[in-house]
Amino acid sequence: MNFAEQYGPWAVVAGASEGTGRAFARKLAAKGIPSILIARRAEPLAALAKEIHAETGVACVTACVDMYTSEAPKKIIAAAGNREIGLYIANAGADVQGARFFDRPISDWLDHVHLNVMTTLQCCHHFGGLMRARQKGGIILVNSGACYGGASFMATYSASKAFVLNLGESLWADLHPQGVDVLNLILTQTDTPAFRKMLADKGMALPTKWATAEEVAEVGLARLPHGPTYNWGQEDDVVGYAPISAAARRARLLAVDEMSKAVFGKG
Repeated sequence: MNFAEQYGPWAVVAGASEGTGRAFARKLAAKGIPSILIARRAEPLAALAKEIHAETGVACVTACVDMYTSEAPKKIIAAAGNREIGLYIANAGADVQGARFFDRPISDWLDHVHLNVMTTLQCCHHFGGLMRARQKGGIILVNSGACYGGASFMATYSASKAFVLNLGESLWADLHPQGVDVLNLILTQTDTPAFRKMLADKGMALPTKWATAEEVAEVGLARLPHGPTYNWGQEDDVVGYAPISAAARRARLLAVDEMSKAVFGKG
């Protein structure tokens, strides 16, 4: 199957109003796939849909959803309606706090958990289940190198991203034999409005070398068939900033999966 056959006829892009989500939606439209654009702010979504239609003739749908709330998953699913979703991109999830755990109220960290854990989990279950039944489709979980370990300023962020990493790898092991691709797209520093704002708020200089949103979208879509993990800027067999290489993680995952099948009687 070509790209549109495997990952169409519709995509859901959660966190589409700016940055990498915006870039994903534009790249998909160029491939003939319209997106359901999800974000909190109506104006940027409407502007993006208009821009995409002018550029490609593809008509996207917009839905204003606050993904930090417990109601987000049902609203995203409702926005998709009865459209066939061939690609789900969980793109929202930037660390907007950049603070120590005890320096913020617990409500801020619960927001992180709703966004990165609960919303991602429920949407993957819904859309991934439908893809499994159709024997085609894809899921991209836009992740962060923080998934590989904690730090004093990243307690909830790194913990939630570690959840996404393990969820994505497990889904890949389950869905890849069913014709559904899953990719953890693990990023380092990326030029997005959210990251620029956090740096500005803290009086920090912009990085001299970082990925652009367009590069992330281009590489993410290209790497989707080659999951479960891609470490930004690293070849498949290179460790780089990760504990082990993507190839080694894949081999370990397959070995553990075979053991788990034996334990749970699914071999």
